[in-house]
Amino acid sequence: MAKHKPITDLTTQSVALAEFAAEALVAAEQIGIKKKVVQDFTLDLSERAIAADLPDISATLKRKLKKKDGTFTVAEIASIVMALAESLLDDEPLQRLKLLFISKKLTDCLEANVFPAVPTKARKSKPTDTLYQFKITLLGAKPPIWRRIQVKDCTLDKLHEHIQTAMGWTNSHLHQFDIKEEQYGDPELLDDGFEDFECVDSTKTNLSQILPKTGKRFAFKYVYDFGDGWEHEVLFEGTPAVDPKAKYPICLEGERACPPDDCGGVWGYGDFLEAIANPRHEEHESMLEWIGGRFDPEEFDAKQATKEMKKGLPDWRRMR
Repeated sequence: MAKHKPITDLTTQSVALAEFAAEALVAAEQIGIKKKVVQDFTLDLSERAIAADLPDISATLKRKLKKKDGTFTVAEIASIVMALAESLLDDEPLQRLKLLFISKKLTDCLEANVFPAVPTKARKSKPTDTLYQFKITLLGAKPPIWRRIQVKDCTLDKLHEHIQTAMGWTNSHLHQFDIKEEQYGDPELLDDGFEDFECVDSTKTNLSQILPKTGKRFAFKYVYDFGDGWEHEVLFEGTPAVDPKAKYPICLEGERACPPDDCGGVWGYGDFLEAIANPRHEEHESMLEWIGGRFDPEEFDAKQATKEMKKGLPDWRRMR
């Protein structure tokens, strides 16, 4: 029976390759990146030639593989891996080693382009115990409006909640994250507002899946209210040690009040401040009445922001 063991191992490898390619293809389909051109396609000319000669490779892929500078989509890489999986069972031992080496390069390519950068249900992971620190800055606001917060590992959907409560927004509009050329949001909300809007599910994407494991500073964008267009830079500042006496999330510091919702974006906020500061302005009284009689653009209390973060937002799903 021992002489059959290599064949069994080879069969296992073939099945594993095919399953991985299928999993990558399903994940890519779910998040709409099947036609995305992959980065770091590392096959050299001789390896491309070997792949081009595989029996199950389509004529289109054969032509592309024979080009020195041909580019490939996620779906095409998955197809090549599936063809490699089929050929593993038929080729000679030396050729099998070459196919396995090529397979390793291509599966690494899929891993880098599909799973870590754009997490999906297929690769959903549990939150870690890591503490993350962010500086949230409202882009375009002068003087700057910002907050520095510390939060435990959570979903991007929960980070949205932390940003809303720390900044002082009212969560009255849609939002999304823009990270590494990908858009993350809640499909249930965005599908209601926009037809054919494709995004990675922020309710199933944890911070630990997208942030550098090295702790290196990393910035991405958070957009709130697609009408007013409030854009925020979210700067990941590192992973500080957890204080066993502290209760997270925490707003450490910040400056200036959050603009009122629906005031027209950064430019509208400037007009609003001008109106409430000038008793002679034609909209002075109406703006004060709209805001409730008082607004201090310099007012900010980190302790109060922390209280709001801990309180969180109402669960809109239960309120529907």
